[in-house]
Amino acid sequence: MEAEPPLYPMAGAAGPQGDEDRLGVPDGPEAPLDELVGAYPNYNEEEEERRYYRRKRLGVLKNVLAASAGGMLTYGVYLGLLQMQLILHYDETYREVKYGNMGLPDIDSKMLMGINVTPIAALLYTPVLIRFFGTKWMMFLAVGIYALFVSTNYWERYYTLVPSAVALGMAIVPLWASMGNYITRMAQKYHEYSHYKEQDGQGLKQRPPRGSHAPYLLVFQAIFYSFFHLSFACAQLPMIYFLNHYLYDLNHTLYNVQSCGTNSHGILSGFNKTVLRTLPRSGNLIVVESVLMAVAFLAMLLVLGLCGAAYRPTEEIDLRSVGWGNIFQLPFKHVRDYRLRHLVPFFIYSGFEVLFACTGIALGYGVCSVGLERLAYLLVAYSLGASAASLLGLLGLWLPRPVPLVAGAGVHLLLTFVLFFWAPVPRVLQHSWILYVAAALWGVGSALNKTGLSTLLGILYEDKERQDFIFTIYHWWQAVAIFTVYLGSSLPMKAKLAVLLVTLVAAAVSYLRMEQKLRRGVAPRQPRIPRPQHKVRGYRYLEEDNSDESDAEGEHGDGAEEEAPPAGPRPGPEPAGLSRRPCPYEQAQGGDGPEEQ
Repeated sequence: MEAEPPLYPMAGAAGPQGDEDRLGVPDGPEAPLDELVGAYPNYNEEEEERRYYRRKRLGVLKNVLAASAGGMLTYGVYLGLLQMQLILHYDETYREVKYGNMGLPDIDSKMLMGINVTPIAALLYTPVLIRFFGTKWMMFLAVGIYALFVSTNYWERYYTLVPSAVALGMAIVPLWASMGNYITRMAQKYHEYSHYKEQDGQGLKQRPPRGSHAPYLLVFQAIFYSFFHLSFACAQLPMIYFLNHYLYDLNHTLYNVQSCGTNSHGILSGFNKTVLRTLPRSGNLIVVESVLMAVAFLAMLLVLGLCGAAYRPTEEIDLRSVGWGNIFQLPFKHVRDYRLRHLVPFFIYSGFEVLFACTGIALGYGVCSVGLERLAYLLVAYSLGASAASLLGLLGLWLPRPVPLVAGAGVHLLLTFVLFFWAPVPRVLQHSWILYVAAALWGVGSALNKTGLSTLLGILYEDKERQDFIFTIYHWWQAVAIFTVYLGSSLPMKAKLAVLLVTLVAAAVSYLRMEQKLRRGVAPRQPRIPRPQHKVRGYRYLEEDNSDESDAEGEHGDGAEEEAPPAGPRPGPEPAGLSRRPCPYEQAQGGDGPEEQ
């Protein structure tokens, strides 16, 4: 009696087509098992690894471009709105017709005070905020506060403008410190993904040599500041396409102005109190502010959606686990490092020069002589010069490290001498080309200054445990310098130029002194970063055994891999109280429990 055929074909049984299937693979009992359930036969592990790290490098480039574009849009909206707001509020007719006796000049002075004074306290909370939220989320939160400042201009009142200005002042130093830290971390990650094959003798990945990420850092900082300096040009778009149509010409606004440039005192003394020929309609103002609000929201989305994390989750936990008291103290302890002490004059000058470009050159020399209607074009010249010159930082790939910083200082030194002896005549346009050239050259010096300082800090302090502290100190000193300029806004122009000149010379000499010490091999005194203290039992990523087992399974399970300790008294004094199982961090360090204090 014949057996019935099986309902389903058996694995390995020959099919009706013979011993081979359509693909040419044997289909009988002698068919190799690897052909059926094994890996893809054409799989190339080395090629797949190369493609994986190529995607990682492209992701890093995407992060840098997104952070740069987000910073450019954020500051473009902020500076453009602030400039338009101050010009509108300066006009007497606008204030009386639109707001009556609400006191807009007093509100504006308090708003500027909030923006300039609040960052003085930033050294106390910036490292704590960056460690608590993380670098990327601190950037997103700060950009959101800038967007909040933009939104309050829909309803201009004391209780909307002043609190939002104070909040914005609190976010300035955290935003810049987190951005500087972020770009430096991206350079280090790009170097890691580009040299993933470098291993030591045992096949383990070795620590990269110090300074190996410097070429990538130079490129990324040049990209970032090339984008950022375009924000000054973006900020002039509301002025060019909207506000300039409502302004009086220079014969009206400069009628009572007697002296400009080096002979001037304060900011635009004698400038006419009415600068608007006709008042802009409220509907048009709402449209402009809505466009600015949309751009600020786009900047938030760029940071949120396109910027990846700066650290791995385990690294974030390590950075927080050194203790919040230590995080608070470490920025102050870094003052011991002679490199930072020598760079402090450059930090201060970096704040002086960017504000001098916006108030000294643009207002004291530009608007004072050629009128308010050409302010936007002067700042566009400064912006384009700085953006193009940011790429000159790439010369650091071939030139010695001090060259970009010293070259930027030299350009500013020459311009400061020229401005010290130049007093343009009001309402005379023949010398306007000199103003555009001076603004562009000042932008060149600013770009070399900013790019060189940020790159230098990323090279000198490449330990990821210190970078947020270092960039916090850098931008805090910048904020102190900007606050000083705010206090001395009523000084004569010659006094401002003298302070700028003395600070620049001191900064250059101090920096060259620091480089000389480094060449002599003088070791800097850096504060010790405490070891992470993980007090949570759920900190499992350092465990080598099963991280999902419970305490009972780990202590009483019969399948444990570790040998039981030998019976008998243990050497040394017994700790007081009941014995406990070492936490995962102690197991990874090879210890048996907490150290005795």
